[in-house]
Amino acid sequence: MRSTTIRRWSWLHTWSSLICTLFLLMLALTGLPLIFHHELEHLLGEAPELRELPPDTPYLNLQQLVDAAERHRPGEVIQYLGFEKDEPNGIIAITAATAGTEPNSSHTFMLDARNGEPVAMPAANGGVLMFILRLHVDMFAGLPGKLLLASMGLLFVVAIVSGVVLYAPFMRRLKFAEVRHDRSTRTRWLDLHNLIGIVTLTWALVVGITGVISACADILIEAWREEALGALMEPYRGAPPLQQRAPADELLRIAGEALPGMQADFIAFPGTRFSTEHHYTVFMIGSTHLTAHLWTPVLIDAQRLEVTAIAERPWYMDALSMSQPLHFGDYGGRPMQILWAVLNVLTIIVLLSGLYLWWVRRRTPRLKQTAQVAQ
Repeated sequence: MRSTTIRRWSWLHTWSSLICTLFLLMLALTGLPLIFHHELEHLLGEAPELRELPPDTPYLNLQQLVDAAERHRPGEVIQYLGFEKDEPNGIIAITAATAGTEPNSSHTFMLDARNGEPVAMPAANGGVLMFILRLHVDMFAGLPGKLLLASMGLLFVVAIVSGVVLYAPFMRRLKFAEVRHDRSTRTRWLDLHNLIGIVTLTWALVVGITGVISACADILIEAWREEALGALMEPYRGAPPLQQRAPADELLRIAGEALPGMQADFIAFPGTRFSTEHHYTVFMIGSTHLTAHLWTPVLIDAQRLEVTAIAERPWYMDALSMSQPLHFGDYGGRPMQILWAVLNVLTIIVLLSGLYLWWVRRRTPRLKQTAQVAQ
């Protein structure tokens, strides 16, 4: 590789890394506890706990749970009901002042599916883990914060690619994984920086790209609303606002008959950003590790309780659905969590060593100049 080309790639690698490093350090440090968020919820006492009831206690129907949720939060309306995989007797309820209220202003709690008792979920309403999650997702700046972090993620990908380009000619002079312990401290750290960087290459690319996709979630959801739901709403153009909706009792049965073999993940109520003004939308998922993260929306007319459409999933919504659990290592249980945590720590070392190498390189000419003046 010509020296001019190397200098250009080196400049690109240096500045793309420097610009995003502080943000990436924040993301890596906040991402580490989020990998173990379920375990930390229990450790910090932020996990919901249902009281014990006789095992044959029957479940309430969906409308009774909706009523229980709205009684618990007077003056608010139900936005979503979600089905908790780790707690079969629990139903996640999200309420807000209006159906269209943005997510950060809503309130999340669990309902006991057997008696409708509300159970607090501190981790979802301002607990320690929610603080960490908000810092990780948008730095408490909403969409501008998400877009800023998305741009930092893109710079991270550029830094990785440029680093690989520089690594190829560099390694022709060394054995793979060789660290020159007999050389200067800077040289040893350079070898470690390159070694750890190439070892974590695939993971870093995966986390970087999925992070960018997740940061653009609001934009992708809005595009899905315009593209998919917009076409399905044509028959409802000019229809009067929904004054009264049918009870939610039969939603799961109707959606299950529309998509046999699938199960409900959550229900979006009329007026929310995952539904329309005239529909319940039941988001169905499959039973495998992959399909359990892919939503298929079933739109059900909120007055007649008839299936209006089974919405197609555009590729970008599939990418969003798969990227979020992959970003936090939620696909493979405890072994994958541990692997993600180790790779996260190694990435922190790469980031810090990169800062150190830049600082030493920048400082060396000044020291030489000072020495020459002193002579």
